[in-house]
Amino acid sequence: MDPRTSAQDMMQCALCETAVVQMHCDTCLVNLCKACVGEHFSADLSKPHKIVHFKDKKSTLIHPRCTSHEEETCDVYEETCEMFCTHCDVPICTICLASDQHLGHKLARILEIRDEKRDNLIKKQTELKEKIYPNYQDIASDVQIRMSQLQKEYGDLSTFITKHGEEWHREIDKLVQKLKAEVDEMKNTQLQTLQKQLDEINKTMSDIKDEINSVDSVLESTDISSLFSVPSTLDRYTNLPRKITISIPKFIPKKLQADQLFSLETILLKSDEHDDSMKTTEKSPEAGSSPPVKQLLDEPETVTAISTEYEKAESSPPVKQLLDEPETVTTIHIGYRELYRVACLSDEEIWTRGKSNTMKLYSINQGSELNSITTKSGNNPTDIAVTKSGDLVFTDRDDRTVNIVKNEKIEEVIRLQNWRPWGVCSTSSGDLLVIMDSDDYKQTKVVRYSGSTEKQTIQFDDKGNPLYSSGGYDRYITENRNLDICVSDNGARTVVVVNQAGKLRFRYTGYTPAAKNQPFNLRGITTDSQSHILTADDNNDCVHIIDKDGQFLRYIDCEVWSEPQGLCTDTNDNLFVAQQLNSQVMKIKYLQ
Repeated sequence: MDPRTSAQDMMQCALCETAVVQMHCDTCLVNLCKACVGEHFSADLSKPHKIVHFKDKKSTLIHPRCTSHEEETCDVYEETCEMFCTHCDVPICTICLASDQHLGHKLARILEIRDEKRDNLIKKQTELKEKIYPNYQDIASDVQIRMSQLQKEYGDLSTFITKHGEEWHREIDKLVQKLKAEVDEMKNTQLQTLQKQLDEINKTMSDIKDEINSVDSVLESTDISSLFSVPSTLDRYTNLPRKITISIPKFIPKKLQADQLFSLETILLKSDEHDDSMKTTEKSPEAGSSPPVKQLLDEPETVTAISTEYEKAESSPPVKQLLDEPETVTTIHIGYRELYRVACLSDEEIWTRGKSNTMKLYSINQGSELNSITTKSGNNPTDIAVTKSGDLVFTDRDDRTVNIVKNEKIEEVIRLQNWRPWGVCSTSSGDLLVIMDSDDYKQTKVVRYSGSTEKQTIQFDDKGNPLYSSGGYDRYITENRNLDICVSDNGARTVVVVNQAGKLRFRYTGYTPAAKNQPFNLRGITTDSQSHILTADDNNDCVHIIDKDGQFLRYIDCEVWSEPQGLCTDTNDNLFVAQQLNSQVMKIKYLQ
């Protein structure tokens, strides 16, 4: 049975409403019986009625109604569109065609436009079916494969980490067992020592009892001669046995840093899909990435110095062994009468400040002056530093200013009121840290600036006590790699270290004996990639190195009677020391 003509209820003619439908008018879209076809024709002679069998309905194309005559619903004006205006992009009827509405426009038969649009749709449909959809299928399949690979690879990575963790645990267990064995050995040794003394004491106590009994016998005897027979050795027991002091070892675990326990390489993934969620990047050093661990050298090697005649120094031979003493690599004669400060512009160039109102830029390799900047005020600069962008910054204590040199021009960044600046440093974030005294020398504080805007003041500890000493003493400042703020406070003879929030972490007051066993008299301060803190001690002609938690590590001996002042380190952890009396900058290699 034809499903197009079959139905549960028989359809009836639209005119007589009684006979079964047999015919259909594709023009008027009405169902008719054979008897009513003629009546339907005669009802509206203005239309080209197309009568077909009911099963063949919709075989005739239905032309669009004219939109210009939609409101004219009477049969007389019910027009279909045979033409198409390409200028207006609308179908038009014969009434529109006869009017001036589309005069001069390009017209086409609507069936031609229909065929054209139909062909375009067929092409697009074919492209969707044969190209685009299969491509999407391929991409979806590829994504599923990559997801499966991702799951597997991350699973393998987790398994590897778990396995590696088990190895760590085994090594830690071995170490713990070794430590416990050492503790047991020390315990047994000390117990044996005490047991030996106890045995000796017990024997002596037995002898004493015998002597007491012997004396009792003598005292009870009526024989006077027995009194003369008492041995004179009784006095030996008056010297009591010495007390053996047992020192129980303490277990002081060294706090391990993550980079000492393990090191993971961060992989930089580049995503072709430009999807930010698919990218991972390494942290910057300011954010806390771990630098390679470097050990202090323990066997120095001295290389030819660069003299004022700018003789080129011989190249340094490779360092193959750890050095006990720092290695002096280069000595540069600056030409100042006295030299105080040094700041690294790069691994090849350094800024210096001496007893002069002129700051000089020197080439390390050539040993020659490259540039010089003279203060506007005519005052000697107090401290110098170099910003992340390579600009020179200096403080002018007498002028109460902090200045920056851009394109060889001095710009005043900060002008203080009632305060005088000492040391300055540029932080990893680009801020400036300035330590300053009040005009009456009764207060000292550290201020963080972003440009000329004050962002933070550090002056007191949690109990309201001053962090820094008062008085017009030298004070210099630097930021450690872990973002601690380190101040060499000459008035207190102390390195004061606070964290980024300004909370006191520790104070370092020197380590005795120093190089010449003189009082700790600190000057310049700097840090390196290992978060070591280095400070100059001009009383002992040395540099103290402490770790980031304030633990003394070692001294670097400088030239006798050189009085080291300013310090800085380059990107390779070479130390530059500005020496006051001989006006030299020493480049010292102290790390691997």
